Amino acid sequence: MDGAGTVSARRTTRSTCCYCGVGCGVLIQTEQDADGTRIVGVEGDPAHPANRGRLCSKGLALADSARSLQGRARVPELRHRRGEERRPVDWGLALDTVADRLADIIARQGPDSVAFYLSGQLLTEDYYVFNKLAKGLIGTNNIDTNSRLCMSSAVTAYKLAFGADGPPTCYDDLEAAKTVLFAGSNTAYAHPVLYRRLEDARANDPDVRWIVVDPRRTDTAAMADLHLAIQPGTDVALFNGMLHHLVWEGCIDADFIDTHTAGFTDLKQMLRDYTPRMSADICGIPAADLVTAAEWFGRSPAALSLYCMGLNQSVHGTDKNLALIHLHLATRQLGRPGAGPFSLTGQPNAMGGREVGGMATMLAAHREIASGEDRAELEALWRLPAGHLSAQPGLAAVELFEGLRSGKVKAVWIACTNPVHSMPDIGRIREALQRAEYVIVQDAFRDTDTAPFADVLLPAATWGEKDGTVTNSERRVTRVRAAVPPPAQAKPDFWIAREVARRLEARLAIPGAPALFDFDDAGAAFDEHRRLTAGRDLDMSGLDHARLDADGPQQWPFPVDASQGQARRYEDGRFATPDGRARFHTTPYKPVAEPTSSRFPLRLLTGRLRDQWHGMSRTGRVPALFAHAPEPGLRMHPEDAARRGLKAGELVRMASKRGELVLPLELSDEVGSGTVFAAMHWNGQFLSSGGINEVSLPAVDARSQQPELKHAAVRVERAEFGWHLLAARRGDALAMRAAVQPLLTQCGYAALSLQAEAGALDGVAWLVVRAASASAFPEPWLAALASALALVPGADTLEYRDARRGLSRRVAWRGLAQESFIDGLQWIDTQPSSQAASLLATAVAGQAWHASRLSAFAGTTLGARDPIVCVCRQVGESAIRARVAAGADVADLKHELGCGTVCGSCLPQLHRLAAVPARA
Repeated sequence: MDGAGTVSARRTTRSTCCYCGVGCGVLIQTEQDADGTRIVGVEGDPAHPANRGRLCSKGLALADSARSLQGRARVPELRHRRGEERRPVDWGLALDTVADRLADIIARQGPDSVAFYLSGQLLTEDYYVFNKLAKGLIGTNNIDTNSRLCMSSAVTAYKLAFGADGPPTCYDDLEAAKTVLFAGSNTAYAHPVLYRRLEDARANDPDVRWIVVDPRRTDTAAMADLHLAIQPGTDVALFNGMLHHLVWEGCIDADFIDTHTAGFTDLKQMLRDYTPRMSADICGIPAADLVTAAEWFGRSPAALSLYCMGLNQSVHGTDKNLALIHLHLATRQLGRPGAGPFSLTGQPNAMGGREVGGMATMLAAHREIASGEDRAELEALWRLPAGHLSAQPGLAAVELFEGLRSGKVKAVWIACTNPVHSMPDIGRIREALQRAEYVIVQDAFRDTDTAPFADVLLPAATWGEKDGTVTNSERRVTRVRAAVPPPAQAKPDFWIAREVARRLEARLAIPGAPALFDFDDAGAAFDEHRRLTAGRDLDMSGLDHARLDADGPQQWPFPVDASQGQARRYEDGRFATPDGRARFHTTPYKPVAEPTSSRFPLRLLTGRLRDQWHGMSRTGRVPALFAHAPEPGLRMHPEDAARRGLKAGELVRMASKRGELVLPLELSDEVGSGTVFAAMHWNGQFLSSGGINEVSLPAVDARSQQPELKHAAVRVERAEFGWHLLAARRGDALAMRAAVQPLLTQCGYAALSLQAEAGALDGVAWLVVRAASASAFPEPWLAALASALALVPGADTLEYRDARRGLSRRVAWRGLAQESFIDGLQWIDTQPSSQAASLLATAVAGQAWHASRLSAFAGTTLGARDPIVCVCRQVGESAIRARVAAGADVADLKHELGCGTVCGSCLPQLHRLAAVPARA
């Protein structure tokens, strides 16, 4: 600082992205001024082996997500009894209160009356302290994580097939693969940086083939050489049929099977029933396509499969994973470059959480709860009395919240996750938290659907403010470093867990045990964690923070005497089972948990948007990330809509046996007839409902305990509303969102969206509110909305009212009368207004208004919103289609418009647009 208000030079901190399991390295730029240190920019780290400098649209917007502190949890908050408002307190009182309440409940009800629900977004060191607190101190295995919702079926299948958790592959296999099988993974959206690497590999070798297995024609599927658009939930039948063909055509490695595996005879007997024709009939695809997929896979020099939630989120998720792994084992497509079954992780540190045993069904360092030997070994390492660790498996996620609901569990500590949005059948989750005796919520954001249920809110640090490690999908451990301090009184998750643990340790005193939480910093916790892994399948005893700082990210296994980690596992054909053999398992096909019926005739599919992530607590703070998908919607095949008399843009009500929600209808042939699709991200902070999990079902896989979040039987019908509102305001969109959000639930339908204005200054954006009501909007509600959006009539806010018809139109202006700009609007009509939508499109585009301001009420429709394809360069679909009509290809589009040249997330859509002639 050279003086008051002077900005210091930029400082760069090397860290890791906080989104998906790719684990991209980032360079965080910060500046210091009179108000403190702030994050001002983020770039991809060219030295990081996962991304080599690339970032997706979400990663590139990380600095924008950190710009505003609106909605951040800044101070601890407590309430003494339900129904009261929480009040700010200091950390000492908050920590003591949490420890006292937990100790009291444990004393009255026993260790299993307490549960922890954590997140794959925590750092490994955070996870480690929580796991030791639950299992080592309290003596309960009731500690689970939202990774149960995404990766547990993959974990279970890896352990059943190979004897240990963890992919046998690495990212370099992306370039070495000659056949890539995507199964239940829209990689272009969920893991964009890996998708870029795959695109480059195929461009360098046109003989590389892509097979995509997905009921939807996603952007990934549209780029496939072969798209197998199977019926939802029929993956096991597909893989069994493919393996049947390979077996009976002699395209398997019999020597490898005989020498390195067990159980193939029983599987082969079962496969007799899965002829390609029968399997294809189950899947709803041509038998010839199934055979082609089998031939490409089995005869490939190197076949790599990439899979994600489409396999995992199912009551048969373990079988789906196993059936795919069987293809690799039978053809020996693993343990060498470009080959192997590769589970792509959905969260940045789901792998690290599994390493430390931070789930209800495992112990630290891949030890097993059911193994007395493993428990005794861990007790010795933690210096606990013999028999202290519980032999009773804990409650997995769905069971955990059902335990709260039934009263079996009295208290829950929720850290860094939002179960009132992400869990299935969220109506029951709300009931569970309402009935719980004590709810602790530890989060960086106080504006989540779960936060209102908290008896105590502990403000946590978030990305850019924490220090520790994460492990990505290829078993690579990377340092996470703090670039700025947390705001106000927020503290790192590691610190919060450690401080409560120390207090609780004093209250629960285990006879003869040493201080369990004598960690000065995260590095000390990591040291203890790595020592627990020595000699095990995930041995990382050779790693510590100092080595990671000096040598960069490293893969495990990395034993103490190693110079580098192991990129691929099982290269020698020896697996982590007692006899060293991989295991085949019989995997008969079973239908989805909830079949359709005359009452619920449609199959709901769920998935991701390109530029949003999970519950949008971070991406939902960046207006530019709404450009590609500005509002929620339900996609339906045009023929299904026509049969129901439904039109695009109408509000429809989707219902299941568990609940319902209202969404705008989108028509798309990307979904097959009989199916509908909705994105998972929208929640109660942006909708009048809790989002898609109002209707999902809590049925779980019997072995992995992972719920079937991908499929549900639903019905869809027109939602009748007599009044429709469109309101928008330019300004501090996050502050306005906080003011408007409490009004959403008072409407039959309401949704919020942030939109970036073309050329606007940093921090200036539009908040857009859409609402519908069966009767006229109440005047107090309208007054509250107008106050929140500063849309009160005045000199620069003109209003037109038709009291007889109940219509109201209000437009706010800025600038001179001869060249005005729309600054806000509120439009109430009996139907959604195309005129209001046109005015909003004009406003967000930053276009000047040269006509009389009164002409805005005249009924003129100026034009519709131009859908944004490239978020980085803000390139709209109309410009792309115009260039394609003139003969441009993707290379021309990149050169002339700049789209696809920054993060590349829009490239799949550019290829699709370039391949389709412009609409007439």
